[in-house]
Amino acid sequence: MLSFGNQTLNIFGVVYQKIDFFKGKKKFLYSTTEKCTNNHRLTTKFMKHKSFIFLALFFLAPITGIFAQNDFKVEFAKYDSLQNINRLVYHGAITPHWVSPSAFWYETRDAQGVKYYHVDVVSGAKTEWPKDSAKVPEVRRMARRGETRDTVPSPDEMWVAFIKDANVWLKEAASGNESKLSYDGTVNDAYLYLYWSPDSKKLAAIKKHDSPMRRIPLIESSPSSQLQPILQWRDYYKPGDLIPVFRPALFDIASKSKTPIDTKPFEFQYNLRFGRWSPDAQSFTFEFNQRGHQLYQLVGVDAQTGKTWTIAEEKSDTFVYYNRIYVHYTNDNKVIWTSERDNWRHLYLIDQKTGKVERPLTKGEWVVRDILHVNEEERTIVLSGNGKHQGQGEDPYNIHYFRVHIDTGEIIDLTPENGNHRGAFSPDFKYLVDVCSRPDTPQTSVVRTTSDGKVVMSLQKADITPLLKTGYTMPEVFHTKGRDGVTDIWGTIYRPSNFNPRKSYPVVEYIYAGPHDSFVTKDFVAYMRFSKLLELGFIVVTIDGMGTANRSKAFHDVAWRNLKDSGFPDRIIWIKEAAKKYKYMDISRMGIYGYSAGGQSTLAALLFHGDFYKVGVALCGCHDNRMDKIWWNEQWMGYPIGPWYSENSNVDNAHLLQGKLLLINGELDDNVDPTSTLQVVNALVKADKDFEQLYLPGYGHSLGDNYVTRKVFEFFVRHLRK
Repeated sequence: MLSFGNQTLNIFGVVYQKIDFFKGKKKFLYSTTEKCTNNHRLTTKFMKHKSFIFLALFFLAPITGIFAQNDFKVEFAKYDSLQNINRLVYHGAITPHWVSPSAFWYETRDAQGVKYYHVDVVSGAKTEWPKDSAKVPEVRRMARRGETRDTVPSPDEMWVAFIKDANVWLKEAASGNESKLSYDGTVNDAYLYLYWSPDSKKLAAIKKHDSPMRRIPLIESSPSSQLQPILQWRDYYKPGDLIPVFRPALFDIASKSKTPIDTKPFEFQYNLRFGRWSPDAQSFTFEFNQRGHQLYQLVGVDAQTGKTWTIAEEKSDTFVYYNRIYVHYTNDNKVIWTSERDNWRHLYLIDQKTGKVERPLTKGEWVVRDILHVNEEERTIVLSGNGKHQGQGEDPYNIHYFRVHIDTGEIIDLTPENGNHRGAFSPDFKYLVDVCSRPDTPQTSVVRTTSDGKVVMSLQKADITPLLKTGYTMPEVFHTKGRDGVTDIWGTIYRPSNFNPRKSYPVVEYIYAGPHDSFVTKDFVAYMRFSKLLELGFIVVTIDGMGTANRSKAFHDVAWRNLKDSGFPDRIIWIKEAAKKYKYMDISRMGIYGYSAGGQSTLAALLFHGDFYKVGVALCGCHDNRMDKIWWNEQWMGYPIGPWYSENSNVDNAHLLQGKLLLINGELDDNVDPTSTLQVVNALVKADKDFEQLYLPGYGHSLGDNYVTRKVFEFFVRHLRK
């Protein structure tokens, strides 16, 4: 039962009502009890005449099925306005819009509606603003950009370097005379990017040796512009493909000559990109990402000789997560570099000239997340991290903010409270607007100084009294030991409104196990994408198992060449431990669903763990990593292609299917090749497996609309709800 004021919804349906929250509209639909009674009377009427028994059974079965489907459509429609429960959270999370280094405005909501406030941090004044006042422009930080245009003036403005006919040219600004600097550029091996030295005496360039781009076909079956289908094409590299090679180049302006650089050590690459020129113009750097993602290097190039040396590097026998590599060049020829060499992501100070590691700047069993600001005058770094409080029983995924002194190593915790902190800094990084919450604790918003974390202003504290009056059930953060018996696995349990512990509830796991991040929500959020499923009588769990990011390197490495694992050994233990504690969690009725990588994991659950997961809905999944985009899949599955790709393939293992499966994807998905799902369908048919499929004309990778969501939840209701 879900109550909203004096209005009542019976979730399991005797009298259904449709309530449009906050608009006061109520529509009585019909009674399912009456409908079932009518069906019974119809059956009884036929049964009185034995000659019509067969006829009754023949017609009644499909009619009843149609009625059941229509009943669910009506039941699902009752929750059309459920997302409006977010409006019952007053003074929730805020986003500050800085208008000066010490002043900002923000938007919030209370019982009267949306309001705007102006905050002056220095005076401590918080003033309500008229709506129009909130249109004051923000102070924006300018992002640093490299000179990557194909026409670039020199810093002294005496020259203009440019690309013409795939080669590098030089034009004298005063006379307009042009000189050709390179002669080896071709259409398929062209110079693309140019970078001047600070003294205008040297010019660095990046040359690209191109390769044929794979293209995937997408058929738009039902275009709005014409009757006939339209064939579309997308550029799309896949694992194992031949890809471009980038090479650094160096030119001397005075002699108008090219200085040779030995690029052979960097030919076996996934990518190579320019770094920066040193302030004294004596060298420049580039970053080299080796194919297979087991070596990432920061390389220096001597501007006089063209000789290279390694400044910093990250090696791994599994994978280097290159998207998390951070580089900061200091004014004293040092480099701040991230590394997981001690099993945890931390910062290191490295001498740029020698490549020697001078010292770690952070250490311990916790993870540096984002480096937000480096103040070289004060010799400090502001960063976010997680796991530093786990010894105190806190969720290790909660983000905190820290101030690190480069010389002394002193670390100041700017946000010590137990919770997940969302920070927004003033343009000069003197102040931090800190919004702290947990899935079971609403937001508190304050202003802190970044020098010591001291709270200088309390802004607001969320009020969820109106939400709780509806019967809303707070989520529960739950943890237990994983497969190794040592490592804590964390997740969240979500229960229906007006939850009754004396009832029995089917359980559905909402999964996303992509190794590029962790995914369980750590903030307080009233409405989740699966909230309607809760109100349909389910318990939903979300878990971060091994193989995901933001824990130790060893925790992350479980995913290497092993995406089918998806942390399932940990997830299953976690769910069983939760069900042992809470008897109302009926895990004999266990479902799972997810999108994209979560779709891949969902099908893997039914293939490799079909004794536990009974029903699954896999949406827009990559079901064979050889079919998906190169950057994501080679990162975790490696290069070259090996037998482990097949071992992890849902296509090659489709014959192992157990349970009920619904596959959903869109014909125009250019994130995950839609043929990946169709190949699963083909394999299931060949294996004589029963399943359902919803192939959506006109849809891309985004499958979160109301229609698709209804079909997902209907599948669970049909197979798991009693």
